[in-house]
Amino acid sequence: MNEHLPARPAAGDSRPNRMDDADEGRRFLADNPDIESVDLLISDLNGVMRGKWAPAEALEKVCAPGINLPLSIFGLDIWGREVEQTNLHIETGDRDGFCKAIPGRIAPAPWAPRPTAQALMTMFTETGQPFHADPRNALANTVARLAERGLTAVAAFELEFYLVDPAAFQQNGRMSREQGNGPDLQNMYSLAELRGQNDLFAEIRAAALEQDLPIDTIIKEAAPGQFEVNLKHRANALAAADDTVLLRRLISECAHKYGLRATFMAKPFLEWPGSGMHVHASLLDETGANIFALAGGHERLGQAAAGLLETMRDCLLVFIPGFNGYRRLQPGSYAPTRIAWGWNNRSVAVRVPASDEKALRLEHRLSGADANPYLVLAAVLGGMLEGLDNGARPPPPVEGSAYQVALPQLSDDMDDAIADFERSDFIRRLLGPELRHIFAEVKKVELAAFDNEITPLERSTYL
Repeated sequence: MNEHLPARPAAGDSRPNRMDDADEGRRFLADNPDIESVDLLISDLNGVMRGKWAPAEALEKVCAPGINLPLSIFGLDIWGREVEQTNLHIETGDRDGFCKAIPGRIAPAPWAPRPTAQALMTMFTETGQPFHADPRNALANTVARLAERGLTAVAAFELEFYLVDPAAFQQNGRMSREQGNGPDLQNMYSLAELRGQNDLFAEIRAAALEQDLPIDTIIKEAAPGQFEVNLKHRANALAAADDTVLLRRLISECAHKYGLRATFMAKPFLEWPGSGMHVHASLLDETGANIFALAGGHERLGQAAAGLLETMRDCLLVFIPGFNGYRRLQPGSYAPTRIAWGWNNRSVAVRVPASDEKALRLEHRLSGADANPYLVLAAVLGGMLEGLDNGARPPPPVEGSAYQVALPQLSDDMDDAIADFERSDFIRRLLGPELRHIFAEVKKVELAAFDNEITPLERSTYL
């Protein structure tokens, strides 16, 4: 996880109407003449891919001038329902925005039954401005703030997920139809377990190579059927988040071909650890040097960690955006429960991984695997910057189990997280008041839906 990859020449460039934009679509079609259709993709606030299927020739249009999609895509809840309180729907005329392909993000979709491409997009307004509710644009704003201080973020994500039998998972919450006939073993770091899914993981690696996604390691995680795929570091935060939303799609599509479902649900099984999305981040100065490895670097590292701790409650809704995710925050589960940091310690929320001095970085371990990578990385980098700007002083790093230390505890209540998010001045400065309002309203509607659901356990108990 220490490798710094060179950024794609144009990845992360969100400027509309560049003269050579249409050329990328034409070149891709010339190099791939068998392509019949294209999946046009954009990430909503929940990190759910939305968009259109289109004929192959649409690739030229999506590169320049762009395709029409409603701005209200960013006012949908997790079930794809309109949330009127966002003020993005019919009350404003349900206006269209213009979605353009992100340079360098057109690629084949090798899992499709017919020759298919995909293009990852970002949203602009009619006047050509980045739309404020697009989470990718929120990250771009944070990257710009870093650039004003002569800083470049280096970031990478780790994604945990379960492979389950879809029918058994939906019907009885089990991983497979056969589950229960034998022991459920963790088999952490088991090469034999990886070998059991050898064909699937070989296909994931091959598809990632074809899509230029920099997969690093694949490991067997802490529960039956749980795995982790790590991405290599990029000195381009937008590219790192793009990698992650595309990797989630790639893993899901490849698993589907093998009759499996890859679930990034934060806590699919009460008896087993949940799935997280860990973020590794460091900062380079204008010479390309890691500011945490220079003279005074440990002090700056502590300031960045302090910023993450001080803004953690404000950002909890970003890191744990769904009702299910709060079940993951359990003592002893490898998911953090306290606002703590430490060196080489997996029980804390903000960890300094073991590494040589040149690769000193922070690992943010709080986010669920179902969180939106753009918003998560914006919050992580924004928190680090907040600590550096304010010269924040961290508490002593935790040694041993953070679950046993008397430190501030993270709430396991989504209602608390919404309230903290909604009144946070840090979030207002990070995301803007409009996106803060939109995200909070979407989450209120989602929470109300769960609060209004009578569970099977209640019916079986009180019938």
